[in-house]
Amino acid sequence: MPSGTALEVWGDPIDHSLSPRLHRAAYARLGLDWTYGRRRVAAADLRAVLDGLPPAFRGLSLTFPLKAEAFAAATRRDRTATLTGAVNTLVLTEGDRVGFNTDVGGIVADVRAQGVDGVDRARIVGAGATATSALVALAQLGAQTVEVVARRPEAAAALLELGARLSVRVTTAPTDAEAPASVDLTVSTLPGGTTLADETCRRLAAGGGLLYDVVYGHWPTDLARAWEDAGAPAVDGRGMLLHQAVLQIRAFLTGDPEVPLADEVAVVDVMARALVGD
Repeated sequence: MPSGTALEVWGDPIDHSLSPRLHRAAYARLGLDWTYGRRRVAAADLRAVLDGLPPAFRGLSLTFPLKAEAFAAATRRDRTATLTGAVNTLVLTEGDRVGFNTDVGGIVADVRAQGVDGVDRARIVGAGATATSALVALAQLGAQTVEVVARRPEAAAALLELGARLSVRVTTAPTDAEAPASVDLTVSTLPGGTTLADETCRRLAAGGGLLYDVVYGHWPTDLARAWEDAGAPAVDGRGMLLHQAVLQIRAFLTGDPEVPLADEVAVVDVMARALVGD
């Protein structure tokens, strides 16, 4: 690849993003003269900013609230992006914008890293855009039944349809439902700072299995505190961030997130140390 290649992460807000720390560590370990910055981009401005990028740009990482807009801007998309309707990675070549969703693979890899290699019953808390990635990830982990808990269960209509496509039975429940069923894994897709009633958190923690919370900047969350009180395991989303970034880097290098990096174990190690500030 030519030197001077540029990449960025876009979102709104974006100052909290740990992606530059991860990517810069990886490119240094790989011996690449690539830059990776961050830029605040509003959803309404994505297409115009994208159209104005200079040729040096190789790719973009997209975070909240840009994943649907990036999906629309992609000229081609992988299957995972197509299933979820979300793109968090754009590989840019002349006349082409290939969209990927590496959040799904990031969740799968990190859940397995927590010692959960198979799931039968699971629960998703929240019905927003990230919940679609969580549902596809749960399907890949073998889930047969997934309950979606949301303040407005009707907001989960798209997840019911996606579940049918994935051959996963999806049900819905309000956040104040009594006596939720026991599950192997709970995935919280709620935005950071979301407030939940103590009783709701306690009910969900009882028999909720491992709590996998995609949040990493507002920790512990209300749910994580309830899991701790129940003596149950809970992890934040930094591992997901790490593993999805590995897939992004593969895509930026080769155009294919399934092609491993050279000396990938060492690359992941330096990224993991960068994530905790070492």
